[in-house]
Amino acid sequence: MALKGKPRDMNKWREVLLDPNVHFPGESSEYRRARNELLEAEAELRRLNEQVAAQRRALPAGGLIREDYVFESAADGSKVRFSELFASGKNSLVIYNMMFPRWSEDQRAGAPGGKTAELPLVEQPCPSCTSVVDGLEGAAFHLAERTNLVVIAKTSPDRLGTYAKERGWRNLRLLSSRNNTFNRDYHAEAPDGEQLPVLNVFSRDENGVHHHWASEMTFKRGDTSSLDPVWAIYGVLDLTREGRGDSAAYPNLQY
Repeated sequence: MALKGKPRDMNKWREVLLDPNVHFPGESSEYRRARNELLEAEAELRRLNEQVAAQRRALPAGGLIREDYVFESAADGSKVRFSELFASGKNSLVIYNMMFPRWSEDQRAGAPGGKTAELPLVEQPCPSCTSVVDGLEGAAFHLAERTNLVVIAKTSPDRLGTYAKERGWRNLRLLSSRNNTFNRDYHAEAPDGEQLPVLNVFSRDENGVHHHWASEMTFKRGDTSSLDPVWAIYGVLDLTREGRGDSAAYPNLQY
């Protein structure tokens, strides 16, 4: 894959976008005052986001990986080593650990059909993780030009591959970690064996592969809002008057 065409002239594009006098049909002066106040808050939030992103990029090197973990490909069952997940010239690796199997107490509906639906509910994938991976599937083709992206699950490669076909996942690299300790080592598995949804990022340099960042906010807050950067549905819902609402029963596979 290679970039096509020429880069945009961002200065000219900025001139196209800038308009300090935007108004919308029928808005009241009260609405405009409140909206301008919100714009200031949104600008500050954007500044903080950029500051946090810079802090994240500037983290010192984390710990070297403990071993060259061996995974199984959901595509064909072949063995894949951790070191092989880095394509030439791409030194960052983003891994999403999906819960397949799901949390044992999750009573949301299971898969709507196919072979996955025949599994006991407790052995089926998490609906929320499915939603995350659905979104990553669409982004994977574009991300491949810049970085390495992998989805890992503790289930067998056959089950993972079958589910991928049922969901139409074609662009993602999907791996089974059933025969290694990666999930446990990088906090995608609780001490009792329950699977957890976690993002981990690794970085490769001349000294080897280091852990760079993880969605540790999950463990600080006790929720999965730290997955928001890769979970598009909540970004959209947060724009609405109703907001994201109660997520206890949402998302759900059987729409």
